[in-house]
Amino acid sequence: MNPSEKNELSGAEPAIADTVDRLPNQQPSSSIADGLSTAGTASEQSGPRRAAALFIFFTVALDMIALGMIAPVLPRLVETLMHGTTSQASVMLGVFGTVFAGMQFVCSPIIGSLSDRWGRQPVVLLSNLGLGLDYVLMAWAPSIEWLLVGRIVSGLASSSIPTAQAYIADVTPPEKRASAFGLLGGAFAMGFVLGPAVGGLLGTVNPRLPFWVSAGLSLLNALYGLFVLPESLARANRAPFSWRRANPVGSVRMLARSQLVLVLAGILLLAYLAQQALMNVYILYADYRFHWTDRTAGLSLALVGICSGIYGGALVKHAIRFAGERGSMIFGLLLGIAGFSMIGASRTGLLVWFAIPVMNGMSFVWPAAQSMMTRGAAANEQGQMQGAIHSLRGISGLVGPGIFAWIFARAIRPGAAMQVPGSPFFLASALLLLALLATLATRMPRAVRA
Repeated sequence: MNPSEKNELSGAEPAIADTVDRLPNQQPSSSIADGLSTAGTASEQSGPRRAAALFIFFTVALDMIALGMIAPVLPRLVETLMHGTTSQASVMLGVFGTVFAGMQFVCSPIIGSLSDRWGRQPVVLLSNLGLGLDYVLMAWAPSIEWLLVGRIVSGLASSSIPTAQAYIADVTPPEKRASAFGLLGGAFAMGFVLGPAVGGLLGTVNPRLPFWVSAGLSLLNALYGLFVLPESLARANRAPFSWRRANPVGSVRMLARSQLVLVLAGILLLAYLAQQALMNVYILYADYRFHWTDRTAGLSLALVGICSGIYGGALVKHAIRFAGERGSMIFGLLLGIAGFSMIGASRTGLLVWFAIPVMNGMSFVWPAAQSMMTRGAAANEQGQMQGAIHSLRGISGLVGPGIFAWIFARAIRPGAAMQVPGSPFFLASALLLLALLATLATRMPRAVRA
């Protein structure tokens, strides 16, 4: 590694020490906070900082609970408002996914850069407030057009997730970030454990009820954070806001300034794109091929969350310690390829239940790659870096919903020469295979593998 790369990979450390020193010392109070705030020894940990770490953990979890609750009912609500067929609803859901991702692609780097300028706290709290009000709008929506407006606002408000991740990067040393991001992955998983299961049950009462409950959770979280969330980014480490860096093109340009970061970004983009098959056509696929109810589909998504939580919250740090970040990525991609192939090949639904724990091995990929990428950003660029990473999700969301929804619609259309409902999941496996080949071909610097 040349000297300039070493400087890039170590640039985030000043903010960590500054943040630790600013907060008063108290005794540890939570094992979750222990995992998320690992920048110092036990005597250095503070009550305010632990409360903040817990808030970030539960903010991500509650956001995912809210999103998870509407996942089982949104496809059927779209189908009801359109008075159409499953194939027509699939196309409209592709539109929903595309506009949601478009907002994230445009807004994530902007919001990340704003958090580098004004701090993490106001961005996170305003996002929670915005999501709560948006779910109220979607619960009320009398037409498909109003529901689409709500989905656009959701894309804007949920673009603050990178800011929560930047908060963790602020207070966590580089060598501990993979474990911390793994725990945040566990928070995502917690949301998907509770969200789809609760949403499926609430949806049997009224398909709009999950939106009202999601609104209440987001608004309560904003109120709670107003009292417990301190600022993590010291004023000395803040960067002036610049549209040149904050726009999506400038954000992607940031990823290209290091060859390693660029390769990792490409790997994440392929993996995010593969994930779109699960996010956009899984419910319709399960309904069409297995005739699953909302409850069964919701419980299967809950299993996805349980497995992701176990992998991210408990196993990532051991995998990193044993195999390194690169080895963990290879293992996770192999499992993802096998899992998606099993889902696509399932004829009765039984194989899906076995495929879910296998597919969720991809939980090893995200934190390992993200941890390596944060080392390519200085302390006053973590928000921008996280925004750039999240914009990759936006790119995949712009392309993925349309592709997978179109493939699924074509695969099940009446009169098709050969119906292959599992086609979207076979394509996902192929994308992960490309990501695996890129990982195998990439030589990781020794400092990044530690």
